[in-house]
Amino acid sequence: MLAEPARGVALHSGVIPARTPGGRPASWAATGRSGGCSLPPYDSLNLGLHVGDDPVSVGENLDRLCREIGLAGLAWPRGVHGTLVVEATAPGDLGEADAVITCESGLGIAVVGADCLLVGLAGDDDRTVAVVHCGWRGLVGDVIGATVDALAARGVRPRMAVLGPAICGACYPVPLERAQQVHDSCPAEVADAAVIRCADGQPGIDVRLGVHARLAGLGVKADQVVSLNRCTAEDPALFSYRRDGRTGRHGLVMVSQGSIANL
Repeated sequence: MLAEPARGVALHSGVIPARTPGGRPASWAATGRSGGCSLPPYDSLNLGLHVGDDPVSVGENLDRLCREIGLAGLAWPRGVHGTLVVEATAPGDLGEADAVITCESGLGIAVVGADCLLVGLAGDDDRTVAVVHCGWRGLVGDVIGATVDALAARGVRPRMAVLGPAICGACYPVPLERAQQVHDSCPAEVADAAVIRCADGQPGIDVRLGVHARLAGLGVKADQVVSLNRCTAEDPALFSYRRDGRTGRHGLVMVSQGSIANL
């Protein structure tokens, strides 16, 4: 049985205009909980097939996302907190990976999460886009750097980045050992930005601040970053594993084409 659907699937969206002759704009959309058909505790626009939700509901949610934002198709990976970057040439499940690149016109690519930071990148060739799923393990493994390297292998550099909602550092206290792992594994500027002190004195990890610092180190300046500063744990319009445990996944979509429809 499907829950009664709500209207609208995107919390935020935007278009990055093309700057080169014959180039394509890059469109992006960040989803929240609303607009789908999944029942509690996945209510309602759960995009995660791996969290225990009814696959029929998740399939309908993915179809609805494509219809409402005007996508011909959508490709997505199953994030595993690693650094593997894959290329999408057709819609569908891409298997276990944490970053996707495509230059196919009209093919949407998406990553999903419930506290981790979802990142979109638009290439300076005005044709290539990428999406990245990054939590604290992604900082340690440098999934952002791996994605930028994969773009560079194609002769492309990121010219704009979109950072979706994520849990903030104040809501993400961690054991000292985890904070130390970030300090020991990440570039100093990333560790200094990401590891904070929470109100109770515990260390916390702010992945958004760490990714900001990593992008800056890779040449993506602050004015080239759109950041949706919404904390998943604090915002009931978003899924949060830290807050709720069993829950769904929201997403960030990128597509190389004209404006995303209906937003």
